[in-house]
Amino acid sequence: MHLGGKRQVVVPPELGFGEAGAGTVIPPNATLLLELELDSFRTPPKPEDIAEADYTTTDSGLQYYNLEEGDGETPEAGDLVSVEYVIWLQDGLTYVGSSEDQGQPFEFALGSGRVFPGWDEAVSTMRVGDKRQLVIPPELGLGEQGGGSVIPPNATLIMQVELVDIRKPAQIMELDDDQYEVTEGGVKYYDIKPGDGPAAESGMTLEVHYTGWLEDGTKFDSSLDAGRTFQFVLGAGMVIPGWDEGLVGMKVGGVRQLVIPSELAYGSTGAGGVIPPDATLIFQVELVSIGQ
Repeated sequence: MHLGGKRQVVVPPELGFGEAGAGTVIPPNATLLLELELDSFRTPPKPEDIAEADYTTTDSGLQYYNLEEGDGETPEAGDLVSVEYVIWLQDGLTYVGSSEDQGQPFEFALGSGRVFPGWDEAVSTMRVGDKRQLVIPPELGLGEQGGGSVIPPNATLIMQVELVDIRKPAQIMELDDDQYEVTEGGVKYYDIKPGDGPAAESGMTLEVHYTGWLEDGTKFDSSLDAGRTFQFVLGAGMVIPGWDEGLVGMKVGGVRQLVIPSELAYGSTGAGGVIPPDATLIFQVELVSIGQ
């Protein structure tokens, strides 16, 4: 197809969803009719042509070459790092994916196992503003299992990674009781950082980052470790009652600390092996955006 072109396509079952169908919408063995319009496209980037001798090789076998040098800080284990990246197979022609495909930098906790070992190692010695090209052997990449249909087993990867930002992981703010506001239901809250955007109301879809702890400081969950925000409808019962109650009125851009009594959290049952029965929970919640 050409840019701006439109095409109608008839897709037989064996090239569509086959015998399985798709939910309640597409029945088994359905022929599909698609109308396509090519609105835009982009050519995948290519890695830099760097001589083998110009790479620095670490003790683990990771190879790297500094494309750009920054002057920012170097991260520590546990820090939340934000990166732009592109990945190819070793031939340099087979494009695997990039942060640009996702429309935003990728964030992960350094050393948490969220990314493959070669990626962790490379970023651990970078400064903010650095951009490196890496050659990652299979044992520091995705190894024998590969990655779906895109990265075959025992594949050497080429990667470009730029360290954009570093954030320290969330920590409980020590506060006196009289510094908290208290809701009618008994949720205590304190705005660590007041937001300046729209205020959250019941029925709105909230996008948040969060970290949760037990009262003794044991962290049990964090969206920051996963590098993904969490979305839910406020007041719809999609989260524990203490969230539905404690986040009303919070503004976009703000960070709020909540202390939630057990009866507004997981009560006498607890949650799995992580949250014990009758546990008071502490959360820090950052309100990233609001949708209707």
